[in-house]
Amino acid sequence: MRALVPIRSYPKLERKGGEVDALHRKRLASRVRSGPRFGLSSTRMRLMSHSLFWATVIAGFIYAVTPGPAFLAVFALAAQHGRQAGARFLFGHLAGDLLWGGLALAAIVGVNQIGPALFEALGVGCGLYLVYLGGKAVLSRGDGGGAPIGSLRPIRAGLLFGVTNPKAYPVSLAVFTALTVGYASEIGWSTAPGLMGAAVLGFLLGYVVILFWAGLPLVRRFFLKHGRVVTRVVGVTFILFGLKSLTDAGRSIASRA
Repeated sequence: MRALVPIRSYPKLERKGGEVDALHRKRLASRVRSGPRFGLSSTRMRLMSHSLFWATVIAGFIYAVTPGPAFLAVFALAAQHGRQAGARFLFGHLAGDLLWGGLALAAIVGVNQIGPALFEALGVGCGLYLVYLGGKAVLSRGDGGGAPIGSLRPIRAGLLFGVTNPKAYPVSLAVFTALTVGYASEIGWSTAPGLMGAAVLGFLLGYVVILFWAGLPLVRRFFLKHGRVVTRVVGVTFILFGLKSLTDAGRSIASRA
């Protein structure tokens, strides 16, 4: 029978084993603190809280239903030609909402805000476009109920309305910032995809509400009965929006000159 040798007879092995054990304990403690690379801790970093999710959804909803030129256009279009035409307009308009909403969320996450030159150019372009559309609506002739703005190509009209709106970025930035400011510690690039998804959900919910109200029988009867007057009123509103956009862009350019 082999005799048991006390461990003190092997000082080098004891010292080496102790170093290995210490290194193992150090690595284990480091893993416990930092969490597994692809485990629960990493998943938590990529997910946002339910409160932040619904705050972003509400922000997208408020941004979508805020009255403006596009709101009036889709309301008149859906009331006279049905919800399908209004939905096509909003489908095109979604591109602009995604663009400006995404830039606003990027600014909140940490990207520097966009300079004034782009919005001055957009202000001039959008102002001229709105004045043009408003003039066509006001000067339209015929015995019918009046064709609402964007009735011929609703998708293209919605796209132009959404992308060329110079107020979309500051409005979306203000709305999203106001409703998510309490969750600053959760907002980062890891939560950016979730934020954008929540914003899109808010946009779509806002579109559903707009189409629901615009397609109600009472609203449609009113537009069919007073379509000519409503079209011209919307046209005048567009002209006023366009003139204000041109004025704001001119003041901004003059202040930087």
